[in-house]
Amino acid sequence: MGLDCWMKMTRRSFLRSAAAVTAAASLAAEAAGTPRRKPNILYLMSDQHRGDCLGCAGNRVIKTPHLDSVAADGVRFSRAYSSTPSCTPARSAILTGLSPWHHGMLGYGRIADKYPFELPGALRGAGYYLFGIGKMHWYPQRKLRGYHGTELDESGRAQTPGFVSDYRIWFGKQAPGQNPDATGIGWNDYRARAYALAEELHPTKWTGDRAVDFIEKYNRSEPFMLKVSFARPHSPYDPPKRFIEMYKEDDMPAPVVGDWAGRYAEHKDPPNPSLWRGDLGVRQAKESRRAYYGSVSFIDEQIGRILAALKKRGMYDNTLIVFFSDHGDMLGDHHLWRKTYAYEGSANIPMLLRWPKSMGMDDRRGMTLSEPVELRDVLPTLLDAAGAPVPAGLDGRSMLDAVRGKTRNRRPYIDLEHSMCYSKDHWNALTDGAFKYIYFAFDGREQLFDLEHDPGELRDLAAEPSHKNELLEWRGRMVEHLLERGEQFVSNGKLTMRKKRLLYSPNFPKRT
Repeated sequence: MGLDCWMKMTRRSFLRSAAAVTAAASLAAEAAGTPRRKPNILYLMSDQHRGDCLGCAGNRVIKTPHLDSVAADGVRFSRAYSSTPSCTPARSAILTGLSPWHHGMLGYGRIADKYPFELPGALRGAGYYLFGIGKMHWYPQRKLRGYHGTELDESGRAQTPGFVSDYRIWFGKQAPGQNPDATGIGWNDYRARAYALAEELHPTKWTGDRAVDFIEKYNRSEPFMLKVSFARPHSPYDPPKRFIEMYKEDDMPAPVVGDWAGRYAEHKDPPNPSLWRGDLGVRQAKESRRAYYGSVSFIDEQIGRILAALKKRGMYDNTLIVFFSDHGDMLGDHHLWRKTYAYEGSANIPMLLRWPKSMGMDDRRGMTLSEPVELRDVLPTLLDAAGAPVPAGLDGRSMLDAVRGKTRNRRPYIDLEHSMCYSKDHWNALTDGAFKYIYFAFDGREQLFDLEHDPGELRDLAAEPSHKNELLEWRGRMVEHLLERGEQFVSNGKLTMRKKRLLYSPNFPKRT
């Protein structure tokens, strides 16, 4: 059977499975009798948040007491990744529970209008009331995708004619004649500056306010799924002054720079504020990090307010809480900035999971789990918590199984990739959290890192004779992983070089 035929049959089977699961969930939600009490779901998300920027991750400088409390009352996944570490493909993984090749986004592009099976519709079918606050980054921008309502902050992004976010509408009423972008630094800027306006006008504060208001006023009979998606610490690095002053520049960790990273050091002089590479010096990296850390702490404060609102309403004990980010931020590591890279600063993300008291497993609370997990795992985790069926065609797995100690189907490694974006470097990678293998398809370069002994990825082992066996093993795994994609990726059992950008796979839904 040819590859194209196989993919079409698999897609039809998945569509039938997804439709059956949604219908079953809807029937179950409407069934007579007294159902078991389903937990509320609080889905917290930050944007461009590095996995090492949490106190509970061992960072002794950053102040995140409220997120640390979620980890203490649940678990932290230390080997959590964003497979395609940029905004829209990451959100596609969350929506679908699929890997990049299967949801179809191999890099940064416009998200599909509709996927065969989506998280919001599945939870709605399971009897939940869904509300989203903050950054959705969907298209069209006002599309609900199964949510009952949204209040949007899209960071000035207007991709639909006439679109103005709810945050900007609110800002215009609160501060008529003022500019919400008055701080004067861009969405992909390396520079840092204290927020130029009153703290009450900052989008991070607005997002926290709207979430607290939702919880305080919620009076429906259904359990809720509340998505709270902060647009920071993604640049601009612009927290209020008091959050910058929480940190001393000299206390910031210096960027790590591998012995292989010289290729990324060059930049134009003066540097472009939105550059993606360049050695700007340790002092600039620390200045950027100081404000970035301040942005994280500002978000943490808002999350503390949200948790307090849950506790005040008596909802906390029956709420599943998950916190994660769409990708990280290089912040000058290896002379790189922003995201889309296979390296830890870009691809490793925070992942916290706290479950309701009724689920038990109290002996597991406060643990750090090393099982590799990814954004595709969010959907099956939330369906599992809701007691809803999980389609067999998903690539994601419930992270609650890892909490339960189920290891039979444990994932040996996770796949990462990103198509060409800032340069001709498009890559595929595999990691089990202990080793990471990266293949650059434009020129055939390979990298191999021992993450357990070299978490900063300072030493590339790919060319070292003493690690030849590990390199061959990981290369073989990559061949096996890419085999379903056909001759363009694997030919005669070998990885091929690819000179052209491929942004969407054949599985990407056709636009309607």
